[in-house]
Amino acid sequence: MTWRLPRDPKWWQAKGLSVMILIVLLAAWQFAVSKPAFDSTGMTEDELMLMEFNGDIVRNEAGEYAFNADKATGLPGPLAVGAKVVEELSHPFHKNGTNDHGIGHLVMYTVARFSVGFVLASIVAIVIGVIVGLNPLIFAAVNPFLQVLKPISPLAWMPLLLYTVQKPTITAVLVVFMASLWPTIANTAFGLSSIDKDYLRVSKMLEFGWFRRLFTVVLPAAAPAIVAGLRISFGSALVAVVPAEMLLGELGVGYLTWIEWNNLDIAGVLFAILVVGVVGFVMDAMFSKLSKAASYAT
Repeated sequence: MTWRLPRDPKWWQAKGLSVMILIVLLAAWQFAVSKPAFDSTGMTEDELMLMEFNGDIVRNEAGEYAFNADKATGLPGPLAVGAKVVEELSHPFHKNGTNDHGIGHLVMYTVARFSVGFVLASIVAIVIGVIVGLNPLIFAAVNPFLQVLKPISPLAWMPLLLYTVQKPTITAVLVVFMASLWPTIANTAFGLSSIDKDYLRVSKMLEFGWFRRLFTVVLPAAAPAIVAGLRISFGSALVAVVPAEMLLGELGVGYLTWIEWNNLDIAGVLFAILVVGVVGFVMDAMFSKLSKAASYAT
């Protein structure tokens, strides 16, 4: 299978417009945070010496005073963030001690933590959803509990999980697990309970066994609802894994955001936020490709 560029002119027009919007936003951002050049007009030599002594200004190669970039305050511009991106990506897989790992390692830690929690939750949720959805009585009895548990933030479970397992790494996985569990259970149960009864009647007429009916009729018919639940769970888990790493101090993309803030490196914080967005975008695109195999158009 080979990958080819789309030939649809509208696709190229949309991408071109996206690039233009990005350029405009970056230019506006750079303009908004740009500071005027240092002007020493009207200042005495003693005032200049005091500012230089405090590190507010420095002398450039031409011997003229300029603001000290290392002491700059406020939001950094895209050029500063771009320099941080180049710096981090120039050695993405370094390891300098216990807590100083390259961005490549941090991304892998986050993806691995997310993947384990999401896959386990998906398996458990689909099994429970099938059991609940195939029995109207059980569905009616369990549905109120699902509606109560579903809106609870997965981070609210974190203190209890950490107290129970007493290991931050497992706790982070369980936070992802809890974030992924309820939407998939609810959608799976709803999908199975809403299956056209004619499908089940035909399977009985053909004398399908229970397992054959489940895998050839029930699950394929409920697949769109199950995939929709997985998509919701996927997004919830992505949102939960980053703050879980921040609060638990576990190495990952969330940890990078917090440690850069502790270092007062705002360009580093923006870089970490950008990494979170890119990782989420790539993983969501991959999941979309996989979900198309289980879904279909009606």
